[in-house]
Amino acid sequence: MSMAATFPPPSILSFLEMANSISELQQAHALMLKTGLFCNPFTASRLLTKATVLPICSPETLSYALSVFTHIEEPNSYIYNTIIRAYSTSPFPQLSLIIFLKLLNSVNNVFPDKYTFTFVVKACATMGNAKQGEQVHGLVTKIGLEEDVYVYNTLVHMYAKCGCFGVSRGMIDRLVEDDVIAWNALLSVYSERGLFELARELFNEMPVKNVESWNFMVSGYVNVGLVDEARKVFDEMLEKDVVSWNAMVTGYTKADRFNEVLALFEDMLRAKVKPDDCTLVNVLSACAGVGSLSQGKWVHAFIERNGIEIHNFLATALVDMYCKCGCIEKALEVFNGTLRKDISTWNAMIAGFSNHGYLDDALKTFNELIADGIKPNEVTFVSVLSTCSQGGLLSEGRMMFDLMINEYRIQPTFVHYGCMVDLLARFGLLEEAEELASKFPVKEAPAIWESLLSASRSHNDVQLAERIATKLLELDPRDSAGYVQLSNVLASMGRWGDVREVRRKMRSEGAVRWEYVDLSGGKTLGNHR
Repeated sequence: MSMAATFPPPSILSFLEMANSISELQQAHALMLKTGLFCNPFTASRLLTKATVLPICSPETLSYALSVFTHIEEPNSYIYNTIIRAYSTSPFPQLSLIIFLKLLNSVNNVFPDKYTFTFVVKACATMGNAKQGEQVHGLVTKIGLEEDVYVYNTLVHMYAKCGCFGVSRGMIDRLVEDDVIAWNALLSVYSERGLFELARELFNEMPVKNVESWNFMVSGYVNVGLVDEARKVFDEMLEKDVVSWNAMVTGYTKADRFNEVLALFEDMLRAKVKPDDCTLVNVLSACAGVGSLSQGKWVHAFIERNGIEIHNFLATALVDMYCKCGCIEKALEVFNGTLRKDISTWNAMIAGFSNHGYLDDALKTFNELIADGIKPNEVTFVSVLSTCSQGGLLSEGRMMFDLMINEYRIQPTFVHYGCMVDLLARFGLLEEAEELASKFPVKEAPAIWESLLSASRSHNDVQLAERIATKLLELDPRDSAGYVQLSNVLASMGRWGDVREVRRKMRSEGAVRWEYVDLSGGKTLGNHR
């Protein structure tokens, strides 16, 4: 066999390696089928590998990878391992086990190796299926791979993930030599589940700790909002990597402690630790949170100075920061200069336009999103419906609400309904607004009903006001909001006897405060505490 027949032309491999989307992979795939190169195991394996490590790994890409795998006539162990690994930590880990069984029943003398078992055990951990994990463990022991450190440590982690902490700890105690990775496997699960007493006990017992051990403790506290406890552990660390800093920065960002995010970022730079996208996204979020345009611009300059590509999450963070700092022109400049935008980037720009009152630009950007073939999500429609509500765009709002439900099959949340209720109420369509509001019980979305109550007051619809006030008072008889709104409506119509009755009921229920106003003159007629 000639070398040309064994290895594909460099041009095809180069095109394959540069592919960043399914469509580009499919083009390479078509060329391989046309030239017969798909029958080459090396080329087929490269195509499969690329399909499982695309920048955006989604159910669609995994489905394509599985399709490629099923069309390879005689897959070798590397090809089997590639597809098993791809599905082991995916939303469909059971497919790893199905493909593993296919490997075991293969007639082509293909046998599982230590990598196969590592990926299959991970699949069992993802599923949380200890019973199947035990069966795989038995096969590992039978084949003689239990002594392999990688397989053994993966088994330790699998049992912990499945809640079999005693089994996991027993395997650690049976180790002849202490292995920090095995200890970390159990520690990571304790931290992930918020079992901090167990995590701290295990952490203190560990004969050897590495930076990953400390990171698990910091991240564990951060994940449940115990930021100050996380900081104590962080400050004890003698060695910190970018993961350590990111865990702490993320914790402060989630807690809205933005000044501490910025201070920690300065410490990170002084420690000469290079920030990554995760760091920069959180720091930009902090700049947006405190409205610091100058610091946000500095971070943007840092990104450009270091040649960091702006796309997806980082692009979204920059657009969001500029919008929230009131620099819509700069946000649009970043948005237009971003070649790879995800739906979050589009949402940030649409929300920015909407919040700054550029309503036509918000709807225009939404139409551009649709024209580019991007599928909007529920966040997109919150901004769009809010835009329609702000602008009093009744027909557009109805059209968008219908588009969301019937075209994109998005189930509206109370936020979407709230936007539509506000819009309809603005035009005095109170009956239609009440019908929409009724989709959510008062206790699930009191804000919608309070908004409608306010609208009924504006339109002097006493019957609607009474119905809504009754609903709100049933929810919390001691809350004064319903009484105040209802008494204001009654006062505006001169129904003073009814106002006194509302006052009497309010006193009998022990409500905190009441007040009613003569809307014709704006004079406060009564007040009680």
